Parts: sequence; C-alpha cells; structure tokens
Amino acid sequence: MQLFSLLTLAAAATASPALFGQPMTKIAGVEVIDTQIVRDAQAMIKQFPDYLYSHQMRSWLFGAAMINANATLRKNIDLEVHAIATMLHDLGWDMTPGSRWVSSDKRFEVDGAIGARTWLSEHPIGKYWAKDRVRKVFQAIALHGSGSIVDYFELEEAVIVQSIGQDYHGPVNGVSQTSYDAIAKQFPQTELLSGTNDTFVWLAATKPSTTWGKSISRPAFT
Repeated sequence: MQLFSLLTLAAAATASPALFGQPMTKIAGVEVIDTQIVRDAQAMIKQFPDYLYSHQMRSWLFGAAMINANATLRKNIDLEVHAIATMLHDLGWDMTPGSRWVSSDKRFEVDGAIGARTWLSEHPIGKYWAKDRVRKVFQAIALHGSGSIVDYFELEEAVIVQSIGQDYHGPVNGVSQTSYDAIAKQFPQTELLSGTNDTFVWLAATKPSTTWGKSISRPAFT
C-alpha cells in the first residue's frame, strides 16, 4: 500500500483536523488521546476474547505510533476517529451466540462498520459526532480487508487500514521496532494467527457466502 502517496497538500487540506489540546496519556510507551469516548471504546472491547481485544488495542497503538512519527499525520489526523475505528474494526468477529454485532448475510467488515456506527449513535458523546466523522469510521472499517482500495479514499481511512495491517505485517512508516515490540509485549500477539484462523473458520461455517476471497498469511512476528 502506498499510504504516503496520500500525503499531498490536497489530502491534508480535506482531512479532519487533529484534536489539539485534548487530554493525552501513554499506553505501552505510545502517546494516545485520552478522551471519554476513547476510554469507553477501550472498556467495551474488553468483553471480547483476549486475542481479539489485544488485536484491536495493538491496531490502535501501532497506528498512534505511526501518527506520532510523522508531522503531517500529527497535524491532520482526527485522533478520536482513528482510535474508535481501529478499536472497533472487528466487531464482526464476535462469535458470541446471538451477538448484536454480527449479521447472517454480511461480510464481517461491513458488520464491523455498522456496529461501530451503531455504537457511536448510542454513545452519549458519539451521538453528537458530525456525520463526516462517523462516515470516516464506517468507510475505513468497511474497507479494512481491501487495503488496495483504501488508497483512493481519504487520508484518515488509509491510516486506519495501515494501522490494522501492521499487526500482521510488521512496523511501517516510522514505527520503530522498539516501539512495535513494546506494544506487542503489553498486548501479546501469541494468539493472533490462531484466533484469526478460528474466526475465519467460524465465519465460513456460519455464513459461507460472505467469506470468498479471505485468506491468512503468516504474520511478520512468527
């Protein structure tokens, strides 16, 4: 993916503004936004199995490290949009019987996008988000399984997809190996491949028509 082909003046001009002056904290040595809605998203995904919770947290943190390493991204990325999209991107992987996030007929990416949009609409802060912010969350999640397509969308969506991809393919675009390893130490990757495989098997068994074109490549950390 040619993420930084998007780092043009035109893209920067149309990207959502960064949330300057917002509270920040550090997780696994990475500075991240620390607003109430972001904390609530973290709390919500803790209900999922460890492999899924850790994958979603790593996706956020790898992306935050990438943003922190690039002045253009720091200036232009909406940190709440990035945080919510990366942490909620795999709601469609919830294997809980009767899960509200999983449909019988949609790809898991679409389930995740709809789920994140629903979560925002029900959140006391998220329900007041501008439509454009919600749209970016929805589109990035819906497209996160099709990395080559997202290059043609907006900067935030490309960054979100690349943030998620780092969990499988290793650090990119300014993320140091030291930072990557620190994140993986706090949120271990040991069950990522098996958990992903089990989820795809479950999806193929429960709604096979939605799983064409899905495969798993060995992650960079193995």
